[in-house]
Amino acid sequence: MPRSTTTDWVRWTVPTAIVMSIAPAAYATRYLTVEEAQRLAFPAATRFVEAHVIFRASDVAAIERLSEQKVRTRGQQVWRAQADGRLLGFFIIDYVIGKHLLIDYSVALEPDGRVKGVEVLEYRESYGTEITSHSWLRQFVGKTGRDQITIDKDIRNISGATLSSQHVTEGVKRILAVYETCLR
Repeated sequence: MPRSTTTDWVRWTVPTAIVMSIAPAAYATRYLTVEEAQRLAFPAATRFVEAHVIFRASDVAAIERLSEQKVRTRGQQVWRAQADGRLLGFFIIDYVIGKHLLIDYSVALEPDGRVKGVEVLEYRESYGTEITSHSWLRQFVGKTGRDQITIDKDIRNISGATLSSQHVTEGVKRILAVYETCLR
């Protein structure tokens, strides 16, 4: 009898545990694909040329110094937006941790390094989707690597999405340091 109780327990508990362990992924919402975000950021572009950046040790040190953020990757996904051979700007994909899960977002930069736009591509947290609102994301427009870009100072914090808003803000600051170090 104890053997069947153990078997019953395993038979009913293991599938539930598996479902519960993958349940957070069910909250993921894809807002834009990379291609959609590129077209939204640079509607006049006739082509997007991959210009992915691989960081040297000196680049990492400079980015960390300028942004006050740790660089956790070996490079950055970057495209040059072009029209008729003319540079319209840079389109950059990045990832930060919200509270527990990754947030995929893009930053569009003017050729001079000013933020043209920020878009959330995919948000995986079960709450805090307020960071996807255009009114919050527009706060970054016009910012450069010379701006402070600090949550609760020049970027509004979002109650209930504190870590997500802080980490996206830090990510944009790091992207601007990548521009200053590697793309300018």
